[in-house]
Amino acid sequence: MVKLAIVTGAARGIGAATCAALRADGFEVHGLDLDGTDLRADVTDAASVAAALASLPRIDVLVNNAGIQIEGWLADMPLADFDRQIAVNLRGPFVVAQTALPKIPRGGRIVNVASELAYLGRAGSSAYAATKGAILTMTRSWARELAPDILVNAVAPGPVDTSLLGYDGMSAAQKALEADNPLGRIGRPEEIAGLIAWLASDRASFVTGQCYSADGGAAMH
Repeated sequence: MVKLAIVTGAARGIGAATCAALRADGFEVHGLDLDGTDLRADVTDAASVAAALASLPRIDVLVNNAGIQIEGWLADMPLADFDRQIAVNLRGPFVVAQTALPKIPRGGRIVNVASELAYLGRAGSSAYAATKGAILTMTRSWARELAPDILVNAVAPGPVDTSLLGYDGMSAAQKALEADNPLGRIGRPEEIAGLIAWLASDRASFVTGQCYSADGGAAMH
């Protein structure tokens, strides 16, 4: 039987690369995003997510990838920007996982996408980093709660060459900051997708509650 996977934030970047990697591994893959995918939904809206997933008979793998980043300093970040990141980056994975859970069979997988900033933090990114730190603790809690039936893990990418990062439009100083890791470069979407695909595979059958960093060695733990 062909396994079915759902990837949120699938229209571009890491999400699109993850869809491609899972399809290459033989999954039937459905992307969920606001547009540009076969399933259209706002991950912060439970009714929208429920409608998008209603026709699926089961969900063997759920990848919670959808996220946004709005930079801002503590002194002057609008609370609306803080709330929006909490809604998409933290409420979103919770809503999608809660909605999908009745359809996830024994042996299913949930993979959440965190960030290196969950470990490192960054000036001007406290709201975003906080949401990704919360993803780590939520992942560990779900792993205990859903064991042994469902394995739950996370990946923590460093800077990746996507439209979210906007690397090509950065100044030389900004580029140097993003590439400040032992490998001296930013990542490619397919490098993160490969790690997600491994966690979704039978090869990771004794792994749960973990977060794997793919960040060029920036956060060693």
